[in-house]
Amino acid sequence: MNITANKQGVQWDLTSYFPAFNGPEMLKFKTRLSADLASMQKKAAKLPPLSAKTANEWEKLLLNAENIETRLGHIFSYVTCLESAHADKDEYAAESAGLYSIHAEYSKFAVDMLRAFKDVPEKIFSAFIKREKLKGVAHSLKRVREQAKHTMPPAEEKLAADLGVDGFQSWTRLYNKISSKLEFEMIWPDGRKERLPISRWRALMSDADRKVGRAAFEGGNKAWASIEDPCAAALNAISGTRLTLYKRRKVAHFLDQALFGAGIKRRTLDAMYAAVHKNIEPVREILRVKAAAMGRKGIAFFEREAPLPVKDSKLYTWGEGSGKVTAAFERVYPALGRFYKDFLANHWLESEARGGKRPGAFCTGSGLTKEGRVYMTFNGSLGDVNTIAHEIGHAWHGHLLKDMRPWAQEYPMTLAETASIFGEHLLADGIQTDPVVSEAQKLIMLDEYLTGAAVTILDITVRFEFEKAFHEERQKGEVPVQRLKELMTQAQKRIFGDALESGGEDPMFWASKLHFYMTGVSFYNFPYTFGFLMAATLFKLFKTEGAAFLPKYEAFLRLTGSDAAENVAKRSLGADIGDPAFWATAIKGLEEPLARYKKLLASADLAPAGSGR
Repeated sequence: MNITANKQGVQWDLTSYFPAFNGPEMLKFKTRLSADLASMQKKAAKLPPLSAKTANEWEKLLLNAENIETRLGHIFSYVTCLESAHADKDEYAAESAGLYSIHAEYSKFAVDMLRAFKDVPEKIFSAFIKREKLKGVAHSLKRVREQAKHTMPPAEEKLAADLGVDGFQSWTRLYNKISSKLEFEMIWPDGRKERLPISRWRALMSDADRKVGRAAFEGGNKAWASIEDPCAAALNAISGTRLTLYKRRKVAHFLDQALFGAGIKRRTLDAMYAAVHKNIEPVREILRVKAAAMGRKGIAFFEREAPLPVKDSKLYTWGEGSGKVTAAFERVYPALGRFYKDFLANHWLESEARGGKRPGAFCTGSGLTKEGRVYMTFNGSLGDVNTIAHEIGHAWHGHLLKDMRPWAQEYPMTLAETASIFGEHLLADGIQTDPVVSEAQKLIMLDEYLTGAAVTILDITVRFEFEKAFHEERQKGEVPVQRLKELMTQAQKRIFGDALESGGEDPMFWASKLHFYMTGVSFYNFPYTFGFLMAATLFKLFKTEGAAFLPKYEAFLRLTGSDAAENVAKRSLGADIGDPAFWATAIKGLEEPLARYKKLLASADLAPAGSGR
């Protein structure tokens, strides 16, 4: 079935944000926001640190800051939606760049907020966070105080904020600009040659026909090699800037800031990876079994996300795919099923396959309107159906928190990914237990799930190990291109083991993976492993306890903006996530679906799929 025959989906309605882009309402909103931000910044700069005398003034400023953050989030969400759905329109990209300058001004206020908390006595701070008007944000303010311990003098922090726009962040913009213009030569299995944009690369590498995937990989990596020097310069500059700032801010280890952002302690991260390394064989076995089904001993790194070449795989219409999500949710989690129906009825989801859209998927929303939005492109694959479940999992998380005050709605990525992947589990289970779904479709869904598990555990661990090794070497000086390639291939071989076929490494992955070039967050990837394993544990509890577990799950989600991840797990589940045994249980839980996978594969009708070698 041709994908174009399924060019269906829905478009979202963004008019509740603003009636029109840069219309009078939006222009007035931006003018008032900038003025309020400037006023707040001016007052904060003159106010002495938090004390019994200044407590009232700082309380007013913090309440104002919470309001301004909400308004900033509102307009950022709106412009991000427009820019993603209409990537070919320059005015939206220009607006997005302008908003980062406004955000830099907020960062200057944040410098004074950190100054206010840096050396405040415990007695003063404890009394301050107990104030009635600050009820519900004690956790957020404790994090501000913790962050304040690692700040430079205010003048230096404000200079860093200014330099961040035209210095630090410009390396990301450079990477995005040169990579978005990149094209590669695709030599199709029939010998036909075609010049394609790099945006097509990942999808082609993941084609069920491995000859197509191999051709895309080789053509794409030649293109990445052509810009390897500016990519290496950007990567070294981004990490070098971070390391310099860490040193000036007296941050002991380069992982400390990433852990703070993820809302977890080093003990928890170490426990998770100790469990991963100790129990890595069952995860590698997923890929070995998949390779064996195709007559091979292992897979190449480029095809780690490629589906099985099942002969009677099909593409779904939007109605069919969306209907599967609705049915799966309603069967086991009625409240989530109703939420998804309302989400569609409100036109909060953008899924239409059309030109001019940016690739990818995300969930966003506004604290002002208390509405969510989901962005994706639906081309009819089962993976696209899974993306719906994933993003609606995020939206449900936001919905459960929408009546809390803004700062109590800010949760780390570790816990955000838990909610979205739990949504994937609900869909996968719904398909596996649906009697009208064919065995071939169940195999495809199971393959999607287990491949995702292998990617989330093995591939993400490769990224973590590479970044860690890179930062260790970057502390001594710039890391050259050849060494970046060596660090990447070494990590892939070490983590994938014999599940990776000989010569199947991707030495250019450090250049082609956007996540390494994001200035807003370092070590972006490990929260996905955390989220997958946490969601697997939650889903196992759900399968054991049934509907009685759902209130516990919702309590878990409601706590995510109000406490550290360790305390959220302890308070809602009674679990110690600093114990490797917690994570090992989740990994061992893959054994049952792997056994079903082997059984379904035994009778599967696979299309011939050459390795392209």
